[in-house]
Amino acid sequence: MNEPSDRKRSVLERTREYLMPARVDAWEKIGVPLVIGRREGYRLWDLDGRELLDLHLNGGTYNLGHRNPEVMEALRDALEELDVGNHHFPSEARADLAEQLADATPGALHYSVLTPSGSETNDLAIRVARHATGRRKVVALEAGFHGRTGLSAAAGEDGVARFFHSDYPAEFACVPFGDLAAMEKALADRDVACVLMETIPATYGFPIPADDYLPGVKKLCEATGTLFVADEVQTGLGRTGHLWAVEAWGVEPDMLVTGKGLSGGIYPISALVMTREVGSFLAEQGWGYVSTFGGSEVGCRVATRVLEICRRPESLANARRIAGYLGEGLAALATRHSFLRGVRQQGLVMGLECEGSGGAVQLSRTLYQHGVWAMFSGFDPSVLQWKPGLLVDEAYCDLLLERLDTALGALSAGSA
Repeated sequence: MNEPSDRKRSVLERTREYLMPARVDAWEKIGVPLVIGRREGYRLWDLDGRELLDLHLNGGTYNLGHRNPEVMEALRDALEELDVGNHHFPSEARADLAEQLADATPGALHYSVLTPSGSETNDLAIRVARHATGRRKVVALEAGFHGRTGLSAAAGEDGVARFFHSDYPAEFACVPFGDLAAMEKALADRDVACVLMETIPATYGFPIPADDYLPGVKKLCEATGTLFVADEVQTGLGRTGHLWAVEAWGVEPDMLVTGKGLSGGIYPISALVMTREVGSFLAEQGWGYVSTFGGSEVGCRVATRVLEICRRPESLANARRIAGYLGEGLAALATRHSFLRGVRQQGLVMGLECEGSGGAVQLSRTLYQHGVWAMFSGFDPSVLQWKPGLLVDEAYCDLLLERLDTALGALSAGSA
């Protein structure tokens, strides 16, 4: 790798000094001193000008690509007449988005609350579940990730919550992924407000649920008066070939959380979508949740366009087609490179199983050196998150597979 330019070195030094010293140190130790400069489509460029194919997409934030032209047009049009707005009063932009979310989400989901982030939305989902059920306990997955705010951080893997003395072990329980018997035991006392679950746990490396798992969890929730909350922050908006990943298993949640990609990578916005019954508090307590920036009118115009693009039949068809194309290419690479031990896949949601407990960290670093940025899984660093965007084409995939082939070859030869 070339030595960083003076400009890049300055950014790294000032970020270490004023923002996030531990994070800068960690990336440098891993060998990924990335400072993102120009970005366009499904590519980004290091501040030094080196191109990278973006397979991280910041957790699906750039599902439609960086600076998608249609999304940028929606932003510019909105800025001609709107600003953040006033959260106390009705708004045409917010009403339009909420109506579209009700129409686009599965089952009987109806009411929406608009927030600035997925973490805050999951935090709110827990509070709503407690109000709706009169219960306090929450069950999540041992390797689940739902954000870093107070309640969201306590759900699932709670190491950071413990670090800040903000864990609540008496009220938050965890069960292993895929274990219906453990879930049944956790819900047996009928004292759980909600099961909060990523449809396909991202930070755990996208393990694919068995056919009966999610329907089984939903059935247990129904039998025990527990609400089922689908965290679709990373897996929603077409990434599985369905608009929402839960639709692949025929599950209708009581609440659905969407974020990241809803922003188009342009304006922060997330949403909690609820059934009428669960969201009935909105008719009782109009100020139960308030956020100055939640549901910004500019953000709503952006999100409405994003939702429209993701719902297009041709967008979903492209996701399914490209998933098949990439799946075949990855299978071929696995036959030639023993380092690639397997591929987890549900549409464009993919995890590459690597050799060794830290194999995905090695592959992430080597891909970075060969022009691809893909993130290893934080809770299982043997699995690389592999997240092509919704609108990629075959030419992009061919280049991607070529660079992956080169990186895997370098690892096998010991030259990475």
